[in-house]
Amino acid sequence: MTSQKLEKGDIAYVEIDSWVLSPDGTKKLHDTTREELAKQEKVHDEKKVYGEMPVFLGKDRLPKGLEEELLTKSVGDEGEVTVPPEKGAGPRDAKLVALKPLREFLKKDIDPAIGMPVVVDGKRGYISAITAGRVRVDFNSPLAGKTLLYKYKINKKAENLVDRVRGLIEMDYGLGEQFRIGIEDGQAEIVIPDVCKTDERWFIVKFRVVADLRELEGLKKIRFIEDFEKKEERPAEKKAEEKHEHKEEEEAPAKETKAAPPPPEKPKKEEKPAREKKGKKAEKAEEEIAAEEKSPEEL
Repeated sequence: MTSQKLEKGDIAYVEIDSWVLSPDGTKKLHDTTREELAKQEKVHDEKKVYGEMPVFLGKDRLPKGLEEELLTKSVGDEGEVTVPPEKGAGPRDAKLVALKPLREFLKKDIDPAIGMPVVVDGKRGYISAITAGRVRVDFNSPLAGKTLLYKYKINKKAENLVDRVRGLIEMDYGLGEQFRIGIEDGQAEIVIPDVCKTDERWFIVKFRVVADLRELEGLKKIRFIEDFEKKEERPAEKKAEEKHEHKEEEEAPAKETKAAPPPPEKPKKEEKPAREKKGKKAEKAEEEIAAEEKSPEEL
């Protein structure tokens, strides 16, 4: 079993709260891996996925003061450490502050606001002030020159090579559990999830992932695989489609065959008035009756 003490090169999963300490002793939460605390301190970000985070120890991925603290601990330990600026985000550099015309932002349909992250001349910074017609952009870290308080809890560390590969992917990109990873004879085959196939961020981050994976002992070759599968019809859909086709076949002859015209009707004889229908015998009988009704004088 791997030692539970943390060492350089380990990938550990840690819960971290970072606080900014003011000279008057007050503190303000800067970031956290705990969603409940973020909501409580009103710094919750709906786009962020909260939970323990993997860290690659000994690779300058953490503030120096925090990393030095973790490398003295073991899995299951928790505590806190105060980190001065020189072992945190570094001192503040006045040369990393620039004034830019407001019109430059408006031309790009950017409505500047204090605290907004921006990219200017290829460098990432944030807007620290807005004056008449000018915007001050600070390229220092937001934590530069500040004393920090870190609270931490070490939950686990990656024990085998597959878990270490997954941890680095989670650290650099996220969605580590969605990658299918196989390693044999030092060669890693990594099947990427569907979301990566159209994600521009993955195309950029992939090179960083490769650079980190090359730092792992026992890994000689890395291959990323995009797996495309043919979508098969579900039985219900297939049955409905066959039924629809069969119905169309049955209806087709009825549409193409014209109905035979009905046989011509025989012309009906024109009915004569009741009087005309009477035969000669009837007429004679009427005359005889009329004769009998005449008086003797008329005869």
